[in-house]
Amino acid sequence: MIGPAEIEAIERATVAAVAPPQVLEIDGWLVPLDAGTVGRARSATPLSHEASPAALDAIVDAYRSQGLPPAFRIADVDGLAEVRAALEARGFAPASPTWVKTAEALVLSGFCEARAELLARPDGAWGEVFLGDGFDPEDGAHRVQVLTRSPDALYGAVREAGRTLAVGALSFGHGWAGIHGMRTALAARRRGYAGRLLAAFGGAALSRDVRDVFLQVEEDNPARSLYRRAGLEAAWRYRYWRQA
Repeated sequence: MIGPAEIEAIERATVAAVAPPQVLEIDGWLVPLDAGTVGRARSATPLSHEASPAALDAIVDAYRSQGLPPAFRIADVDGLAEVRAALEARGFAPASPTWVKTAEALVLSGFCEARAELLARPDGAWGEVFLGDGFDPEDGAHRVQVLTRSPDALYGAVREAGRTLAVGALSFGHGWAGIHGMRTALAARRRGYAGRLLAAFGGAALSRDVRDVFLQVEEDNPARSLYRRAGLEAAWRYRYWRQA
């Protein structure tokens, strides 16, 4: 079971990894302020699964004062039922169900014998994967931007014949390693490249004496089955709440 301290650590690490230009703390909530497309960088989230709705109006005002649409990232747990009801009463609706998954770095490191290359800084070819055929170029550009500015991160890449085919990022913070931005070129899927990234990231976490890893994956993403095989287990599900 994930306890309160781990929940707070994961939430803080999640926001830190996407490095919004400004992050407020309002009565036990993290309020990242960013104008991009990456949901985690622009939606408020409580640091506890037992939070009250008392701070919602102050959070909405904080977003609007910056010219940003208010948004929330709320776990589907009993302790946040009042928060969800209060958001619904204010005209917010949930979307994009997403799972937080965790694993031991040791387990992840052994998932695949072949490992991806690790970079201290992403190169141009790394970023180009997010802009490839079949991907939203605006969203891809924002993801490259937020992951590139992530502090204390490593960047994974799988390359063949001079082409970069799969990428991801590994952030470190609050006692956890977080996997973000997993993406494989559409024409290169089902070749095991994502598994090579996971194994490399697990090994990198171990090399820094970080034993726990998390990632977040949308509920309809077929990669969930790969993550399950790699040893990543569901911790909780959240959804984004926005006004219509």
